[in-house]
Amino acid sequence: MAPRSSPEAAGPRPRVAEVDVLRGFALSGVVIVNTVQLTGVPLPDPGDGRGPGYWAYETLLHQRFFPIFSLLFGVSFGLFLDAVRDRTPHPRVLMLARLGFLIPIGALHRMLHPREVLLTYAVVGIAVLLPASFLPGWRTLLALGLVAAGAAASTAGGSALVPGLFLVGYAVHRYGVGRILDAPAARVSAFLLCCAVLAAGLNAWQVAAAAGPGSAPATWAGLATAAVYAAAVVRLSRTRAARLLGGLVPPGRAALTVYVGATVAIVAADRAVRPAAPPDLPVAVAAGASVFCLGLAFSRLWLRRARHGPLEWVWRRLTWWGPVPPGADRADTG
Repeated sequence: MAPRSSPEAAGPRPRVAEVDVLRGFALSGVVIVNTVQLTGVPLPDPGDGRGPGYWAYETLLHQRFFPIFSLLFGVSFGLFLDAVRDRTPHPRVLMLARLGFLIPIGALHRMLHPREVLLTYAVVGIAVLLPASFLPGWRTLLALGLVAAGAAASTAGGSALVPGLFLVGYAVHRYGVGRILDAPAARVSAFLLCCAVLAAGLNAWQVAAAAGPGSAPATWAGLATAAVYAAAVVRLSRTRAARLLGGLVPPGRAALTVYVGATVAIVAADRAVRPAAPPDLPVAVAAGASVFCLGLAFSRLWLRRARHGPLEWVWRRLTWWGPVPPGADRADTG
């Protein structure tokens, strides 16, 4: 594996393939959950006798990928600032424009999917990440992020986790993504094992308490399960499975296009073929997996001839209000 830039190195960082893999992996779960939500799958109430299919969905999919997706947004925030620091005298103003243009994109997307995250990401990025960029080092960012995420997990869950996860992701960037990804395999395996034990206990707590989405048991279990997934991807990237995982790089690079495009495809298909009743949970999960596979295939074909996905290209042109300066497109901000 080629050495990565150290966190102290000046200038733009190259795109880290494992970050794209993680983002693509997280996006796969997000698309499946969005499909369940958008197609109106009826989920049982606590007193209706929830079966194993419901609990498999709740403990393996629902709110298990969203934390990874959110944390990586914080990582990309830092990578973008680094990439443009030497190409504009006001990198934070450029970042403000970037997040500002994400607001109308998210607002339009929310017309199709009321629970989408882009609008929330844009607002929280402006309100939290931009001020946090003035803080020195990574320890303060990490402490603030863990406190904010812990408080949100214990009280509200859901989108309330975003500020804390953004800060943790930004702290990861400041510490050095390469330092984490290049940690000894034994250390990664030990972390994975600890997270797996914790996640198993918390998921058992959620099931035993019949705790629904947004509850403290469900949110804590979701965070622990997300940590297991992320650690497993990092660990598997050092095995023969790395080549298979590499297939997730294209949707990770074109995440905005795949995320929005999946919503359009789901809504269009649902309105075109909807039967008398909403689909059941297994059918919706299978449909979501199929939609993600379509996005994966599209992004793979598109990126053979372009550096960025179509929506990513539009977003970059809006951010710079014209052509992107040479070298600035090396930021990992997909």
